[in-house]
Amino acid sequence: MRDEEALAVDGAVARRVAMALFISRPLGALAQATDGPQPPCGVTPHPFYTPTGAAPAIQTWQAPGWTASACTGWASAHPILLVALAGSFRHEGGAVDLLAAFGRISSLRGIRYWSVGDRGWRTLVTGATALDGPGTRRRRRADFAPAEMVRGADLYFAQEDSRSSGEVVYRMRVLENGQDRVAVVVENVTSVRFLLVPLFAPGDLRCTSFLERLSPGVWGYYGLWGIRAGAQTSGHEASSVNRALAFYRHIAGIPTDQEPPAARR
Repeated sequence: MRDEEALAVDGAVARRVAMALFISRPLGALAQATDGPQPPCGVTPHPFYTPTGAAPAIQTWQAPGWTASACTGWASAHPILLVALAGSFRHEGGAVDLLAAFGRISSLRGIRYWSVGDRGWRTLVTGATALDGPGTRRRRRADFAPAEMVRGADLYFAQEDSRSSGEVVYRMRVLENGQDRVAVVVENVTSVRFLLVPLFAPGDLRCTSFLERLSPGVWGYYGLWGIRAGAQTSGHEASSVNRALAFYRHIAGIPTDQEPPAARR
């Protein structure tokens, strides 16, 4: 009995140590919003798009009772930590070009974000490759072509994160593919681990990105990130915010390590 208790204690300690290394400190100056996010699905988005050239609006919620709307593609999801980012950027091309940016999986390598734990810029994605499917015999392949990014398509890719151990497989689904609007949802289909300790189970991490033409040459980006209830979320706000900013900059063509970060501590 004592051996079993010791193993349980050791396992709990290992999980706490792993999470302390994986996540960042609590979000400081960036205050949490008191209400919930509202993605741009036939209503005015909240938060609203900031002007081009300005930093995007970012808000976080600890919202265990929040339910995702159908437009997010988060079927049966019950996130407890939410991050919403809304900004706008200049883009003279069309929706096809923006959708193609999601298909260029290899371009994720080298994305950088501000690590509040390291107090400096750090490479976030150390490896990324498209896959031919989700199974155990999946093979690496070239980036997804725009013709493959059709509505309802499920596309898979593997990504290596500098804060986790080993590859994580993600599923990307195109929700909308129009001339003036694009929506893509991504979720993990394999566990995220650190030193063999599971941090996030399949489906715990989700992100839906909406892009819509606001005016000629100007596109709005609304990103909604969620960590499902039951996952480890304590202290993860700052890390999630800075990761969200890095991905927005990647899509908008802005250097991902451009000063300032969204949260320094």
